[in-house]
Amino acid sequence: MDVNMIKLALADLDDTLIPFGAACASDRARAAIHSVHDAGMFFGPVTGRVPAAMEWMFSGDATCYSTGAFANGQIVKVEGEVVQLVTLQGCYLQRVAKVLDEIGLDAWLAVYSPTDLSDVSIVTTRPQSVIDNPPKTWGSEVHGIVERVSPGPYVKANVQFRCSREQISMIRDCLVREIPELRFVFPSLVAEVLDVNVGEWDKGDSVRLIARRLGVSLDEVVVFGDSDNDLSMIEVVPNSVAVANAATSVLDAARWHIGSAEDDAVATALLDLVEAAKTGRTPSFMRQ
Repeated sequence: MDVNMIKLALADLDDTLIPFGAACASDRARAAIHSVHDAGMFFGPVTGRVPAAMEWMFSGDATCYSTGAFANGQIVKVEGEVVQLVTLQGCYLQRVAKVLDEIGLDAWLAVYSPTDLSDVSIVTTRPQSVIDNPPKTWGSEVHGIVERVSPGPYVKANVQFRCSREQISMIRDCLVREIPELRFVFPSLVAEVLDVNVGEWDKGDSVRLIARRLGVSLDEVVVFGDSDNDLSMIEVVPNSVAVANAATSVLDAARWHIGSAEDDAVATALLDLVEAAKTGRTPSFMRQ
């Protein structure tokens, strides 16, 4: 492989670039991203998080997220400019809330503002169920309970749980059957969250768009991921990479494999790409 062909690196954040439970990207990860830029390449996060979360996730270092895809690709930025915005309609999200209320387990729709992280509401006609057994985000992200979804549009919504993994999987299967207009994907193997996204746009579409806007071919892109919501981008490019803590589906789909998020493996791989470009060698993680 011609290592000089790698011009764009894109990485999921939670459990990929940033370990579960960590407050933000490590100093080493941010330094590695700057090294990528200094080498004449591009870097961007491709995440389920909204743009407003990037400031704290990268400690205010805007260079790290001037290009990227957010809310699982529903918002795409290239060098600071928003080039794509795909929204969720309130009528479909109201159907999600209705199905969850009918199931009756501790699972609730949460809807988010794209600009104000404190503007997050749980939508349910069963407010006492939230009060009695709140999701783990209660008090840190979710700040209110409403009975109905306003018309919108929205760029981020998810389902918050306080029930068993078996029940979570059952609920996801039910939502997939009942509301085919939307996609329901797990952003993490650890967090009790199910992302809700539009059916016609995903992370893979965003990778294609970013590459096209930067004049980069898909052969010149490397992507890093760990969970089901990363599969669409893992399957788009030849140089796809799974971290060691990834879901089995991602490990099986990815061409290359590196260490775990806990070991800052993506930062190591980014530095490897930079050194490989300087010396003309193949990056070590691509020599498996």
